[in-house]
Amino acid sequence: MTVYLLRHGETEYNARWRYLGKTDQPLSSKGREELARAGFSPEVVYVSPLCRTAQTAGILFPEAEQRIVPDFSEMDFGIFEGRSADEMADDLAYRQWVDGGCLGPIPEGESKDAFSARTCAAFAALLDGAVAAGEDPLVIVAHGGTQMAVLERYGRPHRDFYAWPARNGGGYVLDASSWEQERTLTVLRTVQYKKGGSV
Repeated sequence: MTVYLLRHGETEYNARWRYLGKTDQPLSSKGREELARAGFSPEVVYVSPLCRTAQTAGILFPEAEQRIVPDFSEMDFGIFEGRSADEMADDLAYRQWVDGGCLGPIPEGESKDAFSARTCAAFAALLDGAVAAGEDPLVIVAHGGTQMAVLERYGRPHRDFYAWPARNGGGYVLDASSWEQERTLTVLRTVQYKKGGSV
């Protein structure tokens, strides 16, 4: 089985390097315009509850049915939401979080471990069901955090959470043939679905 683990297109907060988690922000005009239809058409695409993933899936896979997976929502950035690192340079709570490797709990938000736990549980349940049903490929359009959490836990070669960033409208193609035996995913290649450079 092949798994496509993709990130949504660009939003205004993405373009301005602002933390974007639970805010239900749509794609920007640029984000919509630069995305290109993918070169294949799955029957189903799994998305998070946030509109930027549904909008992206609608452009990449316009004929696919969309099914929402609630726990694929992006990390809850709490009091950091909508703010940039530069704006928070003197914010004590932000400095403490960064100095801790961006791993600890965010005030009014999530910790990296809590986020990864809910995301990976949802992913594993979805993939187990897809394997049992013979669904191939499994296509997910979610968030950068979703990709990083899943690949840190299951990806091979192994890399840490923050070593798995993907650009907007891009992501990873994974081989899930060892999933049932080893609970691992082999990274085959990266993809980017943008006009003038689509894969």
